[in-house]
Amino acid sequence: MTDFDVIILGGGPGGYIAAERLGHAGKKVLLIEEVALGGTCLNVGCIPTKTLLNAAKTYEHAVHGAPFGVVAGDVTVDWTKMQEWKAEVVSKLVAGVGATEKKAGVTVVDGRGIFNGPGSVSVGDKTYSGDHVILATGSVPVMPPIPGTEDNPALVDSTGMLAVESIPERLTVIGGGVIGLEFASLFATLGSRVTVVEMLPEIAPFMDSQIAGQLRGALKGIDFKLGCKVTSLDGGTVNYTTADGTETSVDSDVVLMAVGRRPAVQGWGAQESGLEHSRAGIVVDDRMRTNLPNVWAVGDVTGRSLLAHAAYRMGEIAAANIIDGEAHRRGEVMRWNTVPWAVYSIPEVAGIGLSEDAARAEGREVITHTVPGYMSGRFVAENGFRAPGAAKIVIDARSRQVLGLTVLGAYAAEMIWGASVVLETELDIFDLRQIVFPHPTVSELIREAAWAIDA
Repeated sequence: MTDFDVIILGGGPGGYIAAERLGHAGKKVLLIEEVALGGTCLNVGCIPTKTLLNAAKTYEHAVHGAPFGVVAGDVTVDWTKMQEWKAEVVSKLVAGVGATEKKAGVTVVDGRGIFNGPGSVSVGDKTYSGDHVILATGSVPVMPPIPGTEDNPALVDSTGMLAVESIPERLTVIGGGVIGLEFASLFATLGSRVTVVEMLPEIAPFMDSQIAGQLRGALKGIDFKLGCKVTSLDGGTVNYTTADGTETSVDSDVVLMAVGRRPAVQGWGAQESGLEHSRAGIVVDDRMRTNLPNVWAVGDVTGRSLLAHAAYRMGEIAAANIIDGEAHRRGEVMRWNTVPWAVYSIPEVAGIGLSEDAARAEGREVITHTVPGYMSGRFVAENGFRAPGAAKIVIDARSRQVLGLTVLGAYAAEMIWGASVVLETELDIFDLRQIVFPHPTVSELIREAAWAIDA
């Protein structure tokens, strides 16, 4: 007889949501977490960065409120207070996750779990057995082997950047992806002189190139060095080669390495157990099954989508299929093309599905249209006529099915879920036009784009 119905290795978004769903379904669940419930997202990722970004937006609104009739006095930033607020938010939310797991009847064990193979996980000198095992070990920051990165006190990763003692006067960010852009936007808003060194010709390569260019132009106070390759670090000096081969450098007080994250597949038994995996992650099917019987994997460790909300859905799918072996017939499978993304910079941007670039790369014939933010009355009322904002829609030229949508500007991340429903249900442009949007809302930009496109 096994100790548990399900053992979950990792208490991040994918792991703890799976535990909760299974617990409420009556399963006996063990959740093992080495550091803190909530994983990277809650402790040193999504939540703390958004807490600080909101503080930065509050500061920006106070400084630039005059056009709206709000004139503030001597507005200053108290970094220590911001850090205290961040810590309070994280602490209470972590406690909330613990309370949720307890309510679901989940047993939580602190410690480093080692996967021994199907049905067996050890923590220290104790071994637990389970009918099923869900692997949710997450991801870790990438630190490329660039000369000067080892033992460099000026160099930090995203975790270290959240804990800097003061706002750096000069910050260099290596990498123009999601993490790099959010931190660059945060500290530029708070007054740092920020340089972003990006190897590719444009920031955010996953994003529609037209919108990416608009976002780059909207990010105030950031000097972008595109098409540049970092060759070495010397303390806070970042040496790089430009697109035309010129060798140059930029001096910084802090250097943030933000070239991405990689699945954590080392040090917990993946190699020894016969689990099919690579540096790209654990191989799973659309039900989150691995090659080993009754062993599942969810979240960043799969390498399929390194996003917390994707991990949530993966955890729910694994749980549903463990609870009911026929759940996949009811649609409990992962549809990777309907996972939205968001960059919480100032301004923010979000999208889903295929960008125009990606669609054309697949050989699709598409029709696109972009509308500016001032097409929304609420957007103008809250941001002004010149504020950066846009909505771009991509449809199939033959079927008129909606393939993708990208939104730039205030509330972008809050409205993109609606586009998720459009893609999940495979609506065409005529279906989308029948949806009633509340007025006045920024989400009406989606409606404006739908009606403006030549369909």
